[in-house]
Amino acid sequence: MSRIAKMPVSIPSGVDVTVGEQNLSVKGAGGLLSLSQNALVKVSSESGQLSFSAVNETREADAMAGTMRQLVNNMVIGVTKGFEKKLTLIGVGYKAQATGNKLNLTVGYSHPVNMDMPVGISVATPTPTEVVIKGADRQRVGQVAAEIRAVRPPEPYKGKGIRYADEKVAIKETKKK
Repeated sequence: MSRIAKMPVSIPSGVDVTVGEQNLSVKGAGGLLSLSQNALVKVSSESGQLSFSAVNETREADAMAGTMRQLVNNMVIGVTKGFEKKLTLIGVGYKAQATGNKLNLTVGYSHPVNMDMPVGISVATPTPTEVVIKGADRQRVGQVAAEIRAVRPPEPYKGKGIRYADEKVAIKETKKK
């Protein structure tokens, strides 16, 4: 059995987990998240903990049990604490401005880039060169951050562009004669 699937997911107070026939939903202060059930994984709830086990002894069922456990754990963390990604803009004149659920980027193009944030994702700009993306769904927060980064990814010679706050960009040496 998967080592990840062996660990139960503890459900904190204030979080309601509903295990249905087709889907599993987690409701808390951060919102409501749902996940479709997989036929290869059996989910059982007892005394404030969720445990996951493979239905049969196949390798696929074993791997899916660990995957389901981690997805549900991310949902529980998302509705309690939430997830966030930080992006940094590096370059002369590069700036970002968040207004409501829109993000305006000025990153060296002839026009500003306007991006609408999906439902459940909030964006903030503490400084003009920082963007903070927050939400309950870990996958959507990461996807939105990747889409913002893709507007102007960091280039390898000067390092200009949009990068994650903890990302290290390897700077290439310029050509010599």
